[in-house]
Amino acid sequence: MDPIRLFSIISWIALPTVMFGGYSLLQLRVRGNPWLTPFRASYFRLGHAHAGVLLVMSLVYYTYLAQTTFPGGLKLAACILLLIGLLAQSGGFFLHMMIGKPKRSSAGTLVTISGASLLALVTLLLAVGLIVAHPM
Repeated sequence: MDPIRLFSIISWIALPTVMFGGYSLLQLRVRGNPWLTPFRASYFRLGHAHAGVLLVMSLVYYTYLAQTTFPGGLKLAACILLLIGLLAQSGGFFLHMMIGKPKRSSAGTLVTISGASLLALVTLLLAVGLIVAHPM
């Protein structure tokens, strides 16, 4: 199967999980769950928002990646790195929510930064691919 099609399907399937995350946060807040401190609520929202936005961005990314002249192996690598970056950036917020402390870095902070770095890398890769495929 074409990697772009496969990863597009993965993104479409993952979107309802983000929707469920929003529902879960709402339920925790409505019920006044004592586990959901203001610190945890903040990082839950950050992870949830980043996951949603980045999943939608991934669908746009795949559309443009299909327009490049990259070989199939490079397209597959770009899709894999994009998914890892997306999971790391949003997941890092959730990890920090669980193990972090206010105003201090944690392993979650490192995971989030690593994910953002991967996303920047694959975004620049896509830009190069589009410039090469369609010179100005």
